[in-house]
Amino acid sequence: MAGAVDVEEQAILNGILQDPAYAGYATLYIGLSSTTPTEAGANVTEPSAGAYARVSTTGTDWGAATGTAPATKSNTAVKTFPTATADWLAGVNLTHFVLFDAPTAGNVKWWGALGTAKPVLNGDTPSFAAGALVLKLGDPTDTY
Repeated sequence: MAGAVDVEEQAILNGILQDPAYAGYATLYIGLSSTTPTEAGANVTEPSAGAYARVSTTGTDWGAATGTAPATKSNTAVKTFPTATADWLAGVNLTHFVLFDAPTAGNVKWWGALGTAKPVLNGDTPSFAAGALVLKLGDPTDTY
């Protein structure tokens, strides 16, 4: 499952119905978490050592939205993190990707479970292949 946090869902609805200034984000930042984020955008545990840094992503990195029940949008560009100079989170499995609105701190906008949970160890260079990140948005009765 991957989707928007509550505040982002509200912003999307406001943008569609009330706020013509809502134009999305020029840049978001992909992070990793060893814990499952919440709908409120909390409970994110990112690595903080070993050269970990969020990776920027822009609209040109993503294809057009497709499908229904739910509609989906996926990355078309490979997104690569820095090479780990030490184990990230002491070798704990990273389980989720998170999209933030800033390269550090900031707010969670979207998150999703990784297909395979795994640790990032010293010398690893984690990346997401094209099509590996999938954002979903749809009707509450949709099956994700």
